[in-house]
Amino acid sequence: RVKKAQVSIEGQVQGQIDQGLLLLVGVGPEDQEEDLDYAVRKLVNMRIFSDAEGKMNLSVKDIEGEILSISQFTLFADTKKGNRPAFIGAASPEMASQLYDDFNDLLEKEVPVKRGIFAADMAIELINDGPVTIILDTKNP
Repeated sequence: RVKKAQVSIEGQVQGQIDQGLLLLVGVGPEDQEEDLDYAVRKLVNMRIFSDAEGKMNLSVKDIEGEILSISQFTLFADTKKGNRPAFIGAASPEMASQLYDDFNDLLEKEVPVKRGIFAADMAIELINDGPVTIILDTKNP
């Protein structure tokens, strides 16, 4: 969860949000539409924002927050051999791009979404709130 986040490409702000979620989205070769549905349902309803008593009891929808969604194939880095990460565990760019777009389209039906640009060299700035950082893996729900 973030207090503020933005993504820039070549020095130009592509998208920014105030309170909400910064998502780093990795797509694997086994991912399907059902994974997108699960992820959207969990993300928009996950109670990770503080209520009046300071307890994590509110969702991004409850606080009328936004989402900044960034494609991030490097989440699939394999670092077991050698010193250079391998990214063979990530989906093909064609598949990943389509699922990333579909995922964001589904999210936009629930909350406002700003996006990075798939495969662009992006600079991401954030003020992490808490900090609260959560991994959501649709293959190990």
